[in-house]
Amino acid sequence: MKIVMLGAPGAGKGTQAKKIAESYGVPHISTGDIFRANIKNDTELGRKAKTYMDKGELVPDELVVELIMDRFKEPDCEGGYVLDGYPRTIPQAEALDSALEEAGEKLDYAINVDVPDEVIINRMSGRRACLKCGATYHIQYNPPAVENTCDACSEELSLRDDDREETVKNRLEIYHEQTEPLEKYYSEHGVLYNVDGTKDMDEVFESIRTIVGN
Repeated sequence: MKIVMLGAPGAGKGTQAKKIAESYGVPHISTGDIFRANIKNDTELGRKAKTYMDKGELVPDELVVELIMDRFKEPDCEGGYVLDGYPRTIPQAEALDSALEEAGEKLDYAINVDVPDEVIINRMSGRRACLKCGATYHIQYNPPAVENTCDACSEELSLRDDDREETVKNRLEIYHEQTEPLEKYYSEHGVLYNVDGTKDMDEVFESIRTIVGN
């Protein structure tokens, strides 16, 4: 079960990736986790990645794919994996497919959590966080008992910069330009499956279970 998760920022693909990992006993893999693990363990690949990160530069796609393929060799990936947050562009997808092919492997599913922009904007711009204890709320779906006040520690809640409407719209524009074309790419490769991300998260997961099997 080799899965790539697709979807716009705020669509809930990370949540679904975690649920898949927990339900099927496969690792939930993100490039950020891979970078941190390799840098912490001072691996050769980690040192290479760190030279770019320390300069504020993007890690080249070739090195990212090398790090990902190295992670896939770990014992916990024997039964598959859920790759979340990568690839983000067609060239990255092509590089990953090429590396998998060289290893005699291929992706089984590219699961796209489909959510309209207006729903994502509403979801993200309505989020509030407590900077003291880390509790999170939503002014519509999960409001605090007292407006703009944390239930747990009574601190004032904040709107994170990443959740501001103008920031969300900008992230969505980048997504549509750079990442959305992956839907066509994976469709042409016969592995794309769409699920309705506007439903309750458990309903979304049931849709995914229907696709990948029980």
